[in-house]
Amino acid sequence: MNPEKLSRRFLVGGGLLTALSATDAMAQATAQAFVENLYRPYLNKSFQGQPYGDTARFFVPTLAQAMDRDNREAKRRKEVPTLDGDPFVDAQDWEISKLSIDVTANGDAATARVSFHNFSEAKRIMLQLAKTPAGWRIAEIKAPSGSLKALYKLK
Repeated sequence: MNPEKLSRRFLVGGGLLTALSATDAMAQATAQAFVENLYRPYLNKSFQGQPYGDTARFFVPTLAQAMDRDNREAKRRKEVPTLDGDPFVDAQDWEISKLSIDVTANGDAATARVSFHNFSEAKRIMLQLAKTPAGWRIAEIKAPSGSLKALYKLK
């Protein structure tokens, strides 16, 4: 392939990656967008869940570090980690319908109230969000089964 074509393809590919990154950043510009992007995919019956093991993508640093530490220790002991289920739907299995998201933002903090039906059972989850240099992240999840911070013994 001639170098000019290769250079053009590289520039087009790089431009596409930049555009996709910019689109993702714009989609996360508000707390509402962050929560909607997190939950909307669950309405698709074939969705396998968010990759919450990629903790820095979803959680504030202190919570992400606690989760990562627990996952490493559980793996070393060949045990199940403390979080044994999807924290966003408070379940190990799901079939989500009737999703409702209400976000109230106040500066660099926000509260999201997420309601949905999982296998026809009504559920309500509350997320406390914080705006970080990386964008909106989850500082706490309160669900019927309990609090994520309490699970990891964080204040």
